[in-house]
Formats: sequence, structure tokens, C-alpha cells
Amino acid sequence: MLAKKIGEQLQRPTKSIGGWLADKFFKWHNTVLEENAVKLSAISPDQTVLELGHGPGLGLEVAASLLPGPRGKLLGVDYSEYMHQLASKRLQPFITRGKVTLYLCDLAAMPIEDSSVDKVYHCNCYYFWPDLRAAATEIHRVMKPGALMVTTLRLKSVALVASKNMLPTENWQPDIYIEALKATGFTNVRMEDRTDKNITFQAIFATASK
Repeated sequence: MLAKKIGEQLQRPTKSIGGWLADKFFKWHNTVLEENAVKLSAISPDQTVLELGHGPGLGLEVAASLLPGPRGKLLGVDYSEYMHQLASKRLQPFITRGKVTLYLCDLAAMPIEDSSVDKVYHCNCYYFWPDLRAAATEIHRVMKPGALMVTTLRLKSVALVASKNMLPTENWQPDIYIEALKATGFTNVRMEDRTDKNITFQAIFATASK
């Protein structure tokens, strides 16, 4: 029962003690993943960039600073109202200037135009998606032809969490995620081991083929 409750807060944090702890965990565990997801996306100043499952906005803050061009735009999607509130507060100056737009919505129904996004990134996120192919199809829809998506995770940590029954399905396994990407129009899908600040993590790259 406890494992299930912890898993629910990691998946969709609420404004509660559990959500507060999830926020602290994200800041401790996800900072390197967020920074590297942004870095590996190779963002250009005038691109439109999307973060999926943005959490408290750590990665958004890094990415926003890389979009100084007049057409540069950053979008974020999360279905946790609590995370949406935290990220909105963190990114308020960028939101006020019209550089950042955050959507409180389900990934499977994003209010984003077809073929409008240049780069997509996310971390510690896809294993909570109930239908990987439906999610991958929706992500592919909003991406421009040739657009890049980067996913970062610490596989060893994810496997440990999964072993404690804190994840809802077996979708955490990278092979299942990679297969869903390939089946929905992504090419050049690959996973690489990376290291930063003495932390080893995995990065999954995928290109939208249209």
C-alpha cells in the first residue's frame, strides 16, 4: 500500500506532504537528467521546444535561457496541477514575456499544433504513460519532420523503483519504449550511456520521420 502511494505521488504529485516530498526528490534526483536532456537537445535560439512532464520546472528554466531569439519559444506539459503551479511560479518572468507557455493537460491530448515543434525532451517520465504508442503518436504529431526528441533516465534507479512495485506497468523497460517509438514514426532511435558529475545515466534519442 505504501509503495503504491509513493508511486502515485511520483507519477502525479498533489499539493500534500507526498507532493512536497516528490518535489524535493525531483530537485535532488532529476537535476543532472534535466540539464543533460536540455544540453543533448542542442537547442537553437529561435526554435520551438517542448518539455513533457516538466515537473517543478528545473529543465524549463535551463531551456528558456537558450531561446533568446525573437521566434524562440518554450512549451511545457504536465498533468499534475501541483507541478504546474510550481513551474508557473519558477518561470513567471518568461511566461510574462511570452517566451514560455505551460499546459496543464494529459500528454495524449496536447493543445499544440501539428508539426510545430523543433525539439522535445523529457526525463523520468515515459514509464508513467499508460499507453506508450498513443503517447508516442501524439508526440510525433506535434514534431516537425526531422525534429529530435531526447529522453534521459537513470536506468539502475528506475529498475530499483520498479522492483518495489512503485511503477504502474512494465513500460519502464527501455526496449518497450524504444519499440513504441519505432512503431509510431520515429527513426534513428538509440540509447547511449552518458556520465556527468560522476553520475551515469542513459539518453534515448529519436528523430521524427514524416
